[in-house]
Amino acid sequence: MKAVALVSGGKDSCYAMMKCVQYGHQIVALANLMPADDSVDELDSYMYQTVGHQIIVSYANYRHQKLCYSATPGDEVEDMYELLKQVKKKIPSIEADQSLLLQEMIDNGIAAITVKVAAMGLNPTNHLGKDISFLYSYLHKLKELYGINVCGEGGEYETLTLDCPLFVNARIVLEEFQVILHSSDSIAPVGILHPLAFHLETKAKSASLSGCDKMNDLHHENMGLVYEVHAESLEGCEDAKESVADVTVLTKAADDGLQISTKKVDLPFSISCWLGASEKASSGLQDDLESVLRKIEKELAGHGLDWRNVLYVHLYISDMNEFAVANNTYVKFITQEKCPSGVPSRSTIELPLLHVGLGKAYIEVLVTKNQEKRVLHVQSISCWAPSCIGPYSQATLHKNVLYMAGQLGLYPPTMTLSKGGAVAELELALENSEAVAKCFNCSISTSSVLFVVYCSESIPSSERGKIQEKLEAFLKQIRSSHLKEGNLPKVLDHLSLYVLVPDLPKRALVEVKPLLYVMDDAEMVAEGKSLTRMGNSSFQHESWHDSCINRFIVNGMICAVVLSVTNETAVRLCSEFLAANRKSEDIQNLISERQMERILRFCIYLLDKILAENSFFWEEIVSLRVYYPVRLQIPLDTLSLIIKNAFKELEEMRRQPIFNLIPVLGAGRSTSMDDLITCELFAQRT
Repeated sequence: MKAVALVSGGKDSCYAMMKCVQYGHQIVALANLMPADDSVDELDSYMYQTVGHQIIVSYANYRHQKLCYSATPGDEVEDMYELLKQVKKKIPSIEADQSLLLQEMIDNGIAAITVKVAAMGLNPTNHLGKDISFLYSYLHKLKELYGINVCGEGGEYETLTLDCPLFVNARIVLEEFQVILHSSDSIAPVGILHPLAFHLETKAKSASLSGCDKMNDLHHENMGLVYEVHAESLEGCEDAKESVADVTVLTKAADDGLQISTKKVDLPFSISCWLGASEKASSGLQDDLESVLRKIEKELAGHGLDWRNVLYVHLYISDMNEFAVANNTYVKFITQEKCPSGVPSRSTIELPLLHVGLGKAYIEVLVTKNQEKRVLHVQSISCWAPSCIGPYSQATLHKNVLYMAGQLGLYPPTMTLSKGGAVAELELALENSEAVAKCFNCSISTSSVLFVVYCSESIPSSERGKIQEKLEAFLKQIRSSHLKEGNLPKVLDHLSLYVLVPDLPKRALVEVKPLLYVMDDAEMVAEGKSLTRMGNSSFQHESWHDSCINRFIVNGMICAVVLSVTNETAVRLCSEFLAANRKSEDIQNLISERQMERILRFCIYLLDKILAENSFFWEEIVSLRVYYPVRLQIPLDTLSLIIKNAFKELEEMRRQPIFNLIPVLGAGRSTSMDDLITCELFAQRT
């Protein structure tokens, strides 16, 4: 990836450049924002370091790299935008233990001196112009005494790099400087270093970054150009804005072809929307997605809500080749400006929508009237977690439930998929999931309620079984590490659901969507109490029914169920016809609408039984997804009507629950993904 390095001259920006090159990225330009008046050392800036800027221009000479700098006055964010508007990717940020990070910078050959001090224990006369290696021990002493950040991330000090392995041609030698007292505070005086004279000292040609051959390749580049960028206009800003008019003028679609299900309660609820078979022929994904998003937006407004109330979005499209089109259309409706507290988390999956007569876009949104939430949005490339490859957040925490975006097996520093097949991708996706979970003080190994693992049909059948083994082995390994550290938290028994789909973003083989319950420290795991309630009288409980379900109940607050009907179960339920065909290689081809009606009624009966046994009501359902393989060749409208009729049979049903029918290639509780029907239910009580 080509990257622009924003250099302040300090150790952090230089170390970020080193990591950038180490991970295989190409630095095509250096950028610096400096005061308009060259004689000014420091501006009252909340974003940029300016002390020592007089020397930064020399970086182009010893780096043989373009140096862009802007002296644009005004809003600092707009200054940055003007400087970097041609750049779509940012260089890595560093997330690490500060003590280890400082030592790692020193060990990697960064020679940086302090050019500003502003903390207790740091005296301008004694500590300005000192190398960070010289101050290393003293900074740790101040950390113990006053709690300072040893890397200066709290503004305790700023640095200027005079030499590092990136500077392959020369190093800076500071000949003379002046100490300027900015504030004479008796407790924490503030002082800055003003350089008066310096020169470049030529390096030997063999100078390179040890252990990083890619750094040497940059030695042969000879740009040597310096140019200045002025904010002559803000036309770029206008390009980035989407007005309300732009959204509302989009193609109009007949509302008759849009179908929607909602549930009005104080708990999170779902809205699903797709284009039905009765709609006119689709003109493309963009039109279909705009129609669906507009209908959901209208439905939200009808409840006095908007996109700020959306926690999660399931974006299903008919062709992953149009992923970029989907993103560009999506961001016309869901933006940071409309969601100031954070855009919703999201998973994007290709489904065989056209095979069941639907349009090219299908969306589920999880909505809440309570906007209290915590959101994690990873925007820049980093070492610890992948940046979001679309306008969404990595995770959203609401009422102790952590809704995590679909995680791919991406290597965070390079944003490339792991090589080695589906199992390798899964392992990296789980590592990324764990990194995100840690931001919310939990772990996927102990707090997970449900893992939905989307598997591309490109995975060889022989490799699919290894996916389930890797998931369990990885979680066991993390638990073991917690145990060794002596801090094993309460462990929740998770559920797993595997879904076979045509394709995934970036042609990934696996995408993991974890759902976590983040318990309070004093909270204990407990089972719910049974509730006596009349259910569906069409079925009598038999012992083999339990083999159809996996359930998760915690503290009477959470109820999650994965229910699957296998071919064997279907034979039991429809014995009058299917028993004679038990040896058929494909029972699913023999299922008629009448038999499917009995199977789906059985599913509703079992789900109702589990809810009743654990004191939950259907009104507390957050989501219910029914996955069905398209090879059943039963129309979606027919399946939807069957489920609605099954709900009508339940006594004490005050409002029909929401359910979403998801057409897939296969699904199930194991990686065979050959079950006839698979239901995923999640309920929550406040």
